[in-house]
This record gives sequence, C-alpha cells and structure tokens, in this order.
Amino acid sequence: MSRVKTNAMRILDSHNIEYNIITYDKRDGNIDGPSVARKINRKPEEVFKTLVTKGSSGQLYVFIIPVNEELDLKKAARATEEKRIEMLAAKDITKYTGYVRGGCSPIGMKRHYPTFIHESVVYLNTLIVSGGKIGIQIELKLKDLQLITGAKICKLIK
Repeated sequence: MSRVKTNAMRILDSHNIEYNIITYDKRDGNIDGPSVARKINRKPEEVFKTLVTKGSSGQLYVFIIPVNEELDLKKAARATEEKRIEMLAAKDITKYTGYVRGGCSPIGMKRHYPTFIHESVVYLNTLIVSGGKIGIQIELKLKDLQLITGAKICKLIK
C-alpha cells in the first residue's frame, strides 16, 4: 500500500524530523476534533486542532489548541498584540493555507503565519496535529513543531 505524502510530511522529511502518521476512517463524515481523537484512540488533550484567524490589522495568525477546547479570542488578541482577532471564514481556509477545512495542518501552509500553541502542550511528550489531509494526523514532538512553525506557547483557551 502506498502512503500519501502530504506537504506537511514532505517538510518534516526535509528537516529529518521524526513523526508518526496516524490515519482514521473519514467516510462517516465525523471529522471534528473530538471524533478524530476517539477514532485514533487518544485523549482529546493530546490531539490539537489548527485554527486560522485574522487580526484587526489584517494579519493572519494560526492557533493550535486541544480539540476539546475553544479559542479565547481575547487571549488570542493579547498574544498577537492585536486589538481584535476573529476566525477566518471557512470559505477562505484553502485560499490562505492551501489546506481544506478539517485537514488544515499547522505545517506547510502557503505562507508562514505567526503561530501560537496552547500552554497545555508542555505536559505532553508528543502532540498530534492534522497531517494536511482529512483522515491523516501527525504525531511529533513539540520542539520539532516549534522548529518548523516558530510557534510560541501561551494561554489561549477559555
């Protein structure tokens, strides 16, 4: 069986970063974070979702938070030093990231956007993020994700 290589995987490979590919069945249409965590038999606090937002300045930002949590827009604005942060419209996800909603990886977007990870990640040996395609997750070390994305750790959830 040939493995699909996503842009995120190619970037990790090019930096010689170790990662595990975790796949799940997407045919039932349940691709929300908590469903994915259940499907891959992992705790929701180990599986992170990638959220793309827009600041009042027009700058885009990426936030990586546990799948069972909600982004606190006030904390996000503070982290980015923006007056206001709002979620990017779902219809614009592909245009700005190159990924589809539900398969948006923090690794390998069309452009590099300032990236932030919720502080709970420091208690984990590894974290799981989208592999860049619905049905594919990537497990890797925080330091490796930070190396690729430049992500800062901060308080981000409600």
